[in-house]
Amino acid sequence: MIPVTELLFYCLPAVITGLVAYYFFQQFVKNENSRRHFFLKRESQKDILPIRLQAYERMVLFLERINPSKLLLRVSPNGSGKEEYEALLIRNIEDEYDHNLSQQIYMSDECWNVIKTAKNSTIQLIRKVNMSEKTDSADKLRESILNEMFDKTSPSAAALAYIKKEVGDFLT
Repeated sequence: MIPVTELLFYCLPAVITGLVAYYFFQQFVKNENSRRHFFLKRESQKDILPIRLQAYERMVLFLERINPSKLLLRVSPNGSGKEEYEALLIRNIEDEYDHNLSQQIYMSDECWNVIKTAKNSTIQLIRKVNMSEKTDSADKLRESILNEMFDKTSPSAAALAYIKKEVGDFLT
């Protein structure tokens, strides 16, 4: 009969070789999975990139359309009442926003929040100017909003700058 220690000396190289082979096999499988994942992600990026860019383009268009100077030129007052004109402007902004709600799935949460903030700031600006005692008609409201924006950067401009930065980051 073979002593136990001698049996261990015969089995030890086989066990070590088995462990090394197992380790290398695990590393190989891990690398292959990573490689497959990389190629799948790269393929999906080819498909999703045009859709993402289109979403950003639509949001740029939205921000341009709600820019107070362009909004006031596009949306004329129906009457002389400043409250009706304020409601018309805000409804126009909200309709534009609702039309583009689905675009948020293609952009980061931070970018979407910047866009929402620009929309809300524009609405806030319109309401603030309308509350002024100097504003007594729709035409005066238009003039006051344009005067308010004369020295300031519009909320849309800040959001546009953020979008340009984000698009530039994921394109490079």
